Amino acid sequence: MRTDVEHFLCSVVDGIATVQLNRPERKNPLTFDSYAELRDCFRDLSYDDEVKAVVFAPNGGNFSSGGDVHDIIGPLTKMTMKELLAFTRMTGDLVKAMVNCGKPIIAAVDGVCAGAGAIISMASDLRIATPEAKTAFLFNRVGLAGCDMGACAILPRIIGQGRAAELLYLGRAMTAEEGHAWGYFNRVVEADALMGEAQALARRIADGPGFANMMTKTMLAQEWSMSIEQAIEAEAQAQAICMQGQDFHRAYHAFVAKERPVFEGD
Repeated sequence: MRTDVEHFLCSVVDGIATVQLNRPERKNPLTFDSYAELRDCFRDLSYDDEVKAVVFAPNGGNFSSGGDVHDIIGPLTKMTMKELLAFTRMTGDLVKAMVNCGKPIIAAVDGVCAGAGAIISMASDLRIATPEAKTAFLFNRVGLAGCDMGACAILPRIIGQGRAAELLYLGRAMTAEEGHAWGYFNRVVEADALMGEAQALARRIADGPGFANMMTKTMLAQEWSMSIEQAIEAEAQAQAICMQGQDFHRAYHAFVAKERPVFEGD
């Protein structure tokens, strides 16, 4: 994953990439540039064997306040339909890139997590929150539909249709307690433990079978649009491919030797 980025922070240490928006004084809003650069970085991850897992982290006590009012929303009011469609497709491409990057993504959510920031947390594979996290899909509060960047497709699959409808129609914030009870957050931890918990979870994933994890993420996304019969057949093919991998053989030999397997991602 490229770390020479301009519009957010990114580092890779021992197979784990950490990404942070970097405007903490304004609760980390997104701009046209940061949207595009994030999209490109997650696209590049598909071809990056060094990175095994990603942590999308908060900065300064907040995750992200969403699209910047002055840098994005203001200019959008002056655009033509063609320009607007180019923008909405570009933001959707960020979610596609996150879903299709092949690497598990953990969102560590603290403080404000709103608009496009909420979408980024939604598009992640796992989510950890602090009690102070407030997650709001607030598009209708600025006169827009809740169907933004895949929210009407993905959010109901995480928390259910009725709960998703409530958040998308009302634009209200979901508390960390609600998010945990509804299955949006995998766990809630105190703020001083958030990054340690996220990094520990990322470490467990990174130490696992990388190719198999990529296949799991791929199938989780692809099977949304499959029938049960199609999904079972697709999983049979995916698992047979994994059975030819060396990590499968390593796991077997480690079991026989009563040792812990060391996976290498092939």
